[in-house]
Amino acid sequence: MKKIHFVFDKSTQKAKNLSKLILKKYNNYSPKKSECIVVAGGDGFMLNVLKRYSKLKKPFYGINCGTFGFLMNRYITKNIDKKILKARKVSINPLELVSISQNNKRRKLMAINEVSLFRESRQTASLKLMVGSKTIIKNLIGDGVLISTPAGSTAYNLSVHGPILSLNSGKLAITPISPFRPRRWKGKIISNNLVIKVNNLNSKKRPVAAVADNIEVRNVKKLKIKTNKNVKIVLLYDKERSLVKRIKIEQLRRNIK
Repeated sequence: MKKIHFVFDKSTQKAKNLSKLILKKYNNYSPKKSECIVVAGGDGFMLNVLKRYSKLKKPFYGINCGTFGFLMNRYITKNIDKKILKARKVSINPLELVSISQNNKRRKLMAINEVSLFRESRQTASLKLMVGSKTIIKNLIGDGVLISTPAGSTAYNLSVHGPILSLNSGKLAITPISPFRPRRWKGKIISNNLVIKVNNLNSKKRPVAAVADNIEVRNVKKLKIKTNKNVKIVLLYDKERSLVKRIKIEQLRRNIK
C-alpha cells in the first residue's frame, strides 16, 4: 500500500496533531491516484468523507480522533500502511433518499447510517408509511420516524429503542420516534430490497424535516427511501476492531439487559 490519500478533521486538535506526524512520514496522494483513503476524525467526519469520495470506489480506513469512533479504528501514528494491508474489508450499501418539499422542490441525498424524519414545530408529525405497495401505518402520530441501515442500527436507531441489525442481514429497520398513536407500535424490520415511502399527511400545519445522517431538508411533503445497491462502500478494519464484531457485542449487551 504505497499510495494513500489522507483526510484530517481540521476542527479536531487531535486530528491536527496527527496530520503533522503522518505527513512527515507519508506522501499525501490525490484521492483519484490513491489506493486507499485514510480518514482521521470522528464518526460524523467519516460519514461526510464517505459521501464525498464514494464514487471513486476506494477503500476507507478510519483513525479515531473523535469521541466514540464506532466506525473508526484505534488512534495510531505509525505503520499505517502495514495496518491497511492486514485490515479486513466490510462492504456496505448506503440509503438513497429523494424528498419532495412543500414547494415541490426535489432533493436527492445519500445516508450511510440512517434517514430520520422529525417534527419541525410543537405539533406532532402525522405520517403515512408504505413499504413497497403496502401501507404499514395509515397515520403515525409522534415526533417522527427513523429508517436505519445495519451499519447505523447501533447509533441513533438504538437510542430510540430500534433493533440492532447484523451487518450481513440484508435488512432495514423502521423505528418510530416517541410515537403517540399507535402508541404500542415498535416498528418493523424489512428487506433492503423494498422501497419505503413516507407522506406527510398535513404538511402545512405539521411540518417535518428529513435528515440523511447529518444533512437536513426542511418542510418535507413526501419521502422515498431505498438501498442503493449500485454504490458499494468498502471499509477497512483492524482484526480487533471488526465492525461485524462490534455490532455483535452491542447485540449481546442488549440481550443481557
